[in-house]
Amino acid sequence: MNPKNPRKWRFTWEAQSHAPNLKLFVFDAHSRPSKDCHNLSVNLKLSQSHVLVSWTEEDGGGNVSLKIPIPKVLIDPEVPVSFRALHDHIEVKVVLLLPVDHPIVSRFDSVLNLSDDGGVMDGINPLVMNSDLKSLSSTQGANFYCRRCSAKLTKKAIRNFEEMPSVNWREVADNWFGGCCCSYGGAGEVLVNSFADGYGCRKGVGLLSSPAVILCMDDILGCEPRHQPLDRGGGLSRELDDNGTDHASVDENQNELVGDSPTLSGDDQLSGGSTSRNMSESATCCDSKCHGHEGLEPSKVDVEATRATKFTEDQKSFLNGFLGDAFMVRSYSRSVDIEWKEFFCPQCSSLLGAYPSTTSGHIPIDNGIRLFKCYISSCLPVCAPSDIFRRYTLEKMFTNMLVENAKDELSYRTVVRDLATRSPMLQVVLLNLNSWCCTGICWDDRSPVEPVLKLNLKPIIKVLFSSSSKTTESSVRLLEDWMVKHAAEEAFVIKPLIHELMETMESSKHNLPYSPIQVENMSLATLLR
Repeated sequence: MNPKNPRKWRFTWEAQSHAPNLKLFVFDAHSRPSKDCHNLSVNLKLSQSHVLVSWTEEDGGGNVSLKIPIPKVLIDPEVPVSFRALHDHIEVKVVLLLPVDHPIVSRFDSVLNLSDDGGVMDGINPLVMNSDLKSLSSTQGANFYCRRCSAKLTKKAIRNFEEMPSVNWREVADNWFGGCCCSYGGAGEVLVNSFADGYGCRKGVGLLSSPAVILCMDDILGCEPRHQPLDRGGGLSRELDDNGTDHASVDENQNELVGDSPTLSGDDQLSGGSTSRNMSESATCCDSKCHGHEGLEPSKVDVEATRATKFTEDQKSFLNGFLGDAFMVRSYSRSVDIEWKEFFCPQCSSLLGAYPSTTSGHIPIDNGIRLFKCYISSCLPVCAPSDIFRRYTLEKMFTNMLVENAKDELSYRTVVRDLATRSPMLQVVLLNLNSWCCTGICWDDRSPVEPVLKLNLKPIIKVLFSSSSKTTESSVRLLEDWMVKHAAEEAFVIKPLIHELMETMESSKHNLPYSPIQVENMSLATLLR
């Protein structure tokens, strides 16, 4: 390497799940290896855990020798290494004894006693998105902290945690019980209504979804929505008494925001509100045996259905599937009546989550604040081995939700829209869902400093993406045509998260030499999973 004209050579190791091959890409933004690199040679130094890539530069540039660390894999030493100089990078291929995702390879640290704590494996195993219900419930109580400034967010430890139901739970209940017009079919409505009554945002209880923790705003220190200070003397205050009964008190000046458990009637009734009337009117439309099925008496169902017709405003929205954790909202669960607002750390003003409000108000409609797991910690210091959320990052959470939704909808093309304005901001096409890679800076073989040998492959997905913060009428029309042509799905995300994701994708373009290549005006990028 010419000391007068140093170049920043980068390397990237890449492998596919279940495939016994490993590729190495060596590249520099200003070099053309097929033209500039002569007498190319590659020597595998397994005993020293690195590979030596050497060549002679054109026009008297001298000899270049790069030392590149080898990740923790099992290379077959009997198979010769293959390599070639291409237009924008040098490619090296080696054969593995076991695929990179084999259990033996993934447990190298524990088998060889190289791991000094549980945090080593956090970055090399795929993030398994779950509710963390078991982990939080096993504690004596959990406080939550801002990951950026370590500020305490909860007034006292939260001891009760419940899993947030899916937004599709009404459909599940109907499918389970059936949609018959008789009283037995009404059992589905009774279950749905009872479920909604039991899963409100209550003081002292945390609701858990895959990407978020939902807390009652009365449990959060300095809880003042950014757009309008919260009157601590009013609003909806809900808590459990000793008998487990849910109580709510509402300021008269704020009835238009949260309601006071009104009895619904007429056109304002939900489908569940007319259950009792429908049961009575249709008592003779079906075989009478249906009424006595499984011992379910029509009179008891009528009483339960009538009692379940009283809902607060937050429960109405919850029943209609409008509320969730706000991390990634699907088109079928988005409501024009709900406006999602960002929630910031009271101390450092960094984004922590979001909360649902009416279009005319600024107080959480269900009294709940959604805290995204990638921005909070369950202990101090933040991201310590005991932190339940230490492995969560926005990148990994988005990747997991993207892949999960793609598999559910059988579409690997997604348009990410601003949750507030519906404006398209990001196009994503999933290419490869099961890749592993690691990247870094190459070392000059003559350098006295040795390269870092603890190199781990990390799970990634490959995507094509196109981002735009400004849209024109013509670009929107082209995007709509693209969505129809490719049966693309829509996802609604709050704008600050989209901007952060854009920055992540832009920076990841430099991990591969061919990332500048455009495919349908989209760039290649990698995302951790």
